[in-house]
Amino acid sequence: MRVSVGSGNPVKIAAVERALSDVAGVTVEGVEVDSGVAEQPRGRTETISGAENRAESALEAGEYDLGVGVEGGVAEHEDGLYLIMWAAVTDGERATRGAGPTIRLPESMAEPVGEGRELGPVVDEVLGAENVAEGAGAAGVLTGRAIDRESSLTHAVAAALGPFVTGHYE
Repeated sequence: MRVSVGSGNPVKIAAVERALSDVAGVTVEGVEVDSGVAEQPRGRTETISGAENRAESALEAGEYDLGVGVEGGVAEHEDGLYLIMWAAVTDGERATRGAGPTIRLPESMAEPVGEGRELGPVVDEVLGAENVAEGAGAAGVLTGRAIDRESSLTHAVAAALGPFVTGHYE
């Protein structure tokens, strides 16, 4: 089975490989596609749309059995701004979604993101780091590395893959 991930980000590709690690004969390839949403998606609807757009474009990018899209965003709740993660999978006939963890952002990050900035650079700035998004990610930083970006995205992808890798949805 050939699977295309709608991103060149190594963390997103690794998350898909990890979610499919128990499926024999799978090859996973990343392809750069446009999410069709803002660089920093805001709200569940926009974040899901980005994941779905990536999955559809990834499938159409070549001879693939599945297209996978992964998108991280932020969403307001009554007690603050949260990091959210969504994945979408399509085979061209059906499309499914799955979510990863939802993690409240500390005010030092929520305030600049709430003003319109992108989370990745804000996390780097607050921590005095570089490219946190391609490592542990905000999820890793905010959970004391109990989870990291790859594992949180793996859960979103695995949830979306359920109908394609089990017989429970037929």
